Amino acid sequence: MLIRIDPAAATPLFEQLAAAIRADVVRGSTVAGDRLPSARELAESLDINLHTVLRAYQELRDEGLIDLRRGRGAIITAKAHDYATLATELPRLIDLARTLGMGPAALAALIREDYRS
Repeated sequence: MLIRIDPAAATPLFEQLAAAIRADVVRGSTVAGDRLPSARELAESLDINLHTVLRAYQELRDEGLIDLRRGRGAIITAKAHDYATLATELPRLIDLARTLGMGPAALAALIREDYRS
């Protein structure tokens, strides 16, 4: 698992981290049953605060994407299969947006707006 974050970005680090893990699941490079690095290991490797990683992990736990157990760490749940179905739908949506001349920021804004409704 290769996780990249941008400390200079406006998006909070915990959100970037959670999004990177979700993206790995959608791409299928991380599947149900896979163990994520411990929060301490990930914080050290990314040179970020441990609590930032824990917040990202808690967000993913609240979504049901990971299971957090003391001593066992973070494990991807069976919900990963549901997330992976996005991998077949996203390219079609992106192709349609490109055909319409819509950029990624506009598409993301539309998704955010519709998601809130």
